[in-house]
Amino acid sequence: MAEKTKASANEREYVIPLREKCRSVVRYKKAPKAIKVIKEFVARHMKVADRDLNNVRLDKYVNEAIWYRGIKHPINKIKVKVVKEGDIVRVYAVDLPSNLHYKQAREQKNSAKQSKIGKAAAEDLDAKKKDKEEAEAPKEAEAPKEADKDKDGVADVVEEKEKAEAVKEVAQKEAKTEAKTVKKTTTPKTAEETKNLEKTYDKTSRGQ
Repeated sequence: MAEKTKASANEREYVIPLREKCRSVVRYKKAPKAIKVIKEFVARHMKVADRDLNNVRLDKYVNEAIWYRGIKHPINKIKVKVVKEGDIVRVYAVDLPSNLHYKQAREQKNSAKQSKIGKAAAEDLDAKKKDKEEAEAPKEAEAPKEADKDKDGVADVVEEKEKAEAVKEVAQKEAKTEAKTVKKTTTPKTAEETKNLEKTYDKTSRGQ
């Protein structure tokens, strides 16, 4: 008979006998048969829907406790802790052999160290980000504002630049219009005027 201790409706402890069920099986199938016996026992006692063995999940240490003496010599009984989470039932080993017990403790210690290291690294990154933000914030706040005496929303320096550009554009336009008028006045309108202009050019070139 299996021993049972009630902790709550969804959490229980059992001592599952394996010898009788595995006795009639050939030697090279005894360990897999022990695994199946554990799942069937848990599915029956925890009232798994349709006694579906796929909803029973064994912890790796339960599996190692069955297999650590080989496929032909599984242990005769095992004490497990069963936790029901909805439709899924998880099985954890309680009393492990000494070698597996030390392995479990070592792995738990390593996982705790890794989690601490990860937390410390995350905290360092957060601290660096905060330092950068604090260093950049005063620069933006202390940026000098350009003077605006008119209070029209545009800085005086910008207004002066715009005025200078506008004056340059007006001067360029006036120069272009003057050049056009000069060309129009200097260009001859008739053939006689062109001849007279040629004569005057010849006299000036001869020094007359």
